[in-house]
Amino acid sequence: MAKLHRFSRTEILLGSEGVAHLEGASVIIFGLGGVGSYSAEALCRAGIGRLLLVDFDDICLTNVNRQIHAMEGNIGRAKAEAMAERLRLINPSAEIVPLKEFYCAENSAELLCERIDYVVDAIDHFTSKVHLLKSCRQRGLAVISSMGAAMKLDPTLVRVADIAQTSRCRMARSVRKLLRKEGIEEGIKVVYSLEEFRQPLLDGGCKSDCICPNKDEQRFSCEHRRVVLGSISYLPAIFGMTMAGEVVRDLLLKK
Repeated sequence: MAKLHRFSRTEILLGSEGVAHLEGASVIIFGLGGVGSYSAEALCRAGIGRLLLVDFDDICLTNVNRQIHAMEGNIGRAKAEAMAERLRLINPSAEIVPLKEFYCAENSAELLCERIDYVVDAIDHFTSKVHLLKSCRQRGLAVISSMGAAMKLDPTLVRVADIAQTSRCRMARSVRKLLRKEGIEEGIKVVYSLEEFRQPLLDGGCKSDCICPNKDEQRFSCEHRRVVLGSISYLPAIFGMTMAGEVVRDLLLKK
């Protein structure tokens, strides 16, 4: 009988070579919110040996409804650090690299200079998102991108497709338009939902102040944001898990 270890059940499915291949892979995750945090954990539990976690934000009380690291004791901590701590407990043998950075044109080359086998894009900032996707194309990096998981409820309508084939997703429509300006029409794998955008039932602003360590006075009202969208616990998680599944399957195909 094979020796039991942390990934014994995975080895039954993938074989020892498959497990070894994932252990040798390096994946970078941009954005550790509701989508990215679940994707990072799924990749770690799949046995990916090296994970780079990029997010500038800190954990807010309002993240609790959808982000895997958001819980009592973590409010106010850097998302990258909290996620790295969690993943090291899952797989102490993995190399986990937390980077408290906001991806942009200025630091793109530095963040993408490492050996990377796959890029997970869970950024919700349009300018940064499009720049990252363009940079991955230019560098020949495999990438999967999350489209809009907010204001959705139906888990059965989540899909994977080339961005050129997406429909009914507001974010995908905007990203397609921005990518076309960069000369990119297709060739970007995305996770999106066919569900129509639901209209908010309440004002998105906080009724009371939230703790926000990124602000000078440590407190602010979410009303300063242009748009605050609603979300549910499982939809961003399904997006993130789906992205992780696509990464693992693609890496194994390259074995």
